[in-house]
Amino acid sequence: MSDMNMQEASRVILGLRAAGWDEKEINDFILYIETGEEKYKPVQKNKPTE
Repeated sequence: MSDMNMQEASRVILGLRAAGWDEKEINDFILYIETGEEKYKPVQKNKPTE
């Protein structure tokens, strides 16, 4: 498996911002990917009801 380059990492961050994630959620997600620590694992947000 190859490492993610800076361009790919930037696209992930920009994509998460576009999806409505805030900076803390993005940072915690990146930490989760790198460390595997459960305390950084994303949690599902409540979906609006239709």
